[in-house]
Amino acid sequence: MAVRGQVSEDGKILTISITGRFDITVYKDFSQAYKNKVDSVSKWIVDMADVEYMDSSALGMLLMLRERAGIDGAEIDLVKCNAGIKKILMTANFNKLFHIE
Repeated sequence: MAVRGQVSEDGKILTISITGRFDITVYKDFSQAYKNKVDSVSKWIVDMADVEYMDSSALGMLLMLRERAGIDGAEIDLVKCNAGIKKILMTANFNKLFHIE
């Protein structure tokens, strides 16, 4: 599977790991990774270490995650971004909405 969601032992942190292409083909898997966990989680981590490609639909999915997580109160970290992915996120000004590493 290209997307996997895992909740920490204390139930407060959800890590969503993405492998390969982050595009519309993973929409269902991405939304399923957090669907029933919104109420119990206080911190969200999107691990992008293995993302090879990202398009505008991925940006939309991240915005939907932010909306479902509670917008301004949500702590969402986009971590392990390679240089190309980081450039896309910065160009889209996602650094104002998410913590990017």
